[in-house]
Amino acid sequence: MTTTTRADPNTGSPIANSLTAGRLPTSAPWTILGAAIAIAAAVFGVVAIGSGEGFNWGGALLVGALLYIPSIWLFSTLVEGERRAMDRLVTALVSGAFLLAMIPLISLTITVVTFGLSRFDPEFFSFSMRNVTGEGGGALHAIIGTLLMTGAAAIISIPIGLMTSIYLVEYGRGRLAQGITFLVDVMTGIPSIVAGLFAYALFAIFLGPGVRLGIAGAVALAVLMIPVVVRSSEEMLRLVPNELREAAFALGVPKWLTIVKVVLPTSIAGITTGIMLSIARVIGETAPLLIAAGFTASMNYSLFEGRMQSLPVFVYTQYANQGNPPEAYIDRAWAAALTLILIVMALNLIARLVARFFAPKFGR
Repeated sequence: MTTTTRADPNTGSPIANSLTAGRLPTSAPWTILGAAIAIAAAVFGVVAIGSGEGFNWGGALLVGALLYIPSIWLFSTLVEGERRAMDRLVTALVSGAFLLAMIPLISLTITVVTFGLSRFDPEFFSFSMRNVTGEGGGALHAIIGTLLMTGAAAIISIPIGLMTSIYLVEYGRGRLAQGITFLVDVMTGIPSIVAGLFAYALFAIFLGPGVRLGIAGAVALAVLMIPVVVRSSEEMLRLVPNELREAAFALGVPKWLTIVKVVLPTSIAGITTGIMLSIARVIGETAPLLIAAGFTASMNYSLFEGRMQSLPVFVYTQYANQGNPPEAYIDRAWAAALTLILIVMALNLIARLVARFFAPKFGR
């Protein structure tokens, strides 16, 4: 086996390929990163000694990361050539952007867990705030209200959103489909408080002004969920290959049965993920529930009778209406925020299990 080397037509000398001319050692990026952080740490150390203030670890790491990006590009250009240097530069930029995006998420998680665990006790999950003005009490009424209103909103919005997406993908043609698509796009961008005002006005027409009901909060959340369900389900249905539909039609299967037995099972994983995203989108809403469902310190298991508390509104009221001692109210707010995060996490895990067990490939 022989290797042919291309030559420059003008000079006759072989053309050096930057992809094979040289390679940095495997440990070189980490070495350069460590050196960049060390240089930044030394500079910040000198500044800290001169100013008499504490050492800024966050600033040293950030400056070190910024110094690493041009350094890895320079060393790669000298050793490996411009093409591989550009690849390393883009890799460094993408990795840096990812780490930068993870910093708020990790910081938020650590903060909520740190402050929320102080009231993560049996009393918090077994008592309401009825007749509690200081320490003690719990958020059972808010947890029940969140689950009831979010569940009712899901029952309302998922069938409507899924059938709308099926119509747009499988049946919709002409101006009607275009009009529905336009309205869905408009609904996607409406502020959440507008949904709360809509639900409040709707029930005020029939039940009178000043009414606050759990079902009104569920309707407000459903208004926010429907466009998300429609958009995500529509995209998943469009990813189903047309060959599967044509194969079913060739066997004489009606269109509605093809959708039920072929199209929906094929896209069930993506549809489930989209539904969970819509639930996660609305489960933390405060403004629409504050307007439509109100808030209360007592238990309420009925969506159609009286005000109903939710975890986001509970966090808001505990923080905004602090009593004596204020630390008790702050601790309850942090614990409720941690509970809300855990509920969203549990819903996402359930969605993954549903997508796994109901996907066609699992049953093969």
